[in-house]
Amino acid sequence: MEEPGRVTVNVHVPDEGSISGTDLWIPFDEVAARESELPDPSTPLAVYCRSGRMSAIAVETLARLGFTDVVELKGGMISWEEAGKPLLPPGAP
Repeated sequence: MEEPGRVTVNVHVPDEGSISGTDLWIPFDEVAARESELPDPSTPLAVYCRSGRMSAIAVETLARLGFTDVVELKGGMISWEEAGKPLLPPGAP
């Protein structure tokens, strides 16, 4: 997720916080409808949600939209916190 040039997208709904450095917040079930807010499909993406369920759906949608370099944060924000890393509170930029 910290790779230079990789755009980080939080797809979790409702807002339960985010990882510092997140570039976009697009609900997993709105990814296709909000395609215009996404970067060019050649842009590398990192996608996450709270546990991994919503990000898995978002990754499938992104693949259908032509994105070829998409990584998913395994275990989502839960795993992030379990690794001792902080989350920004809901509503934080």
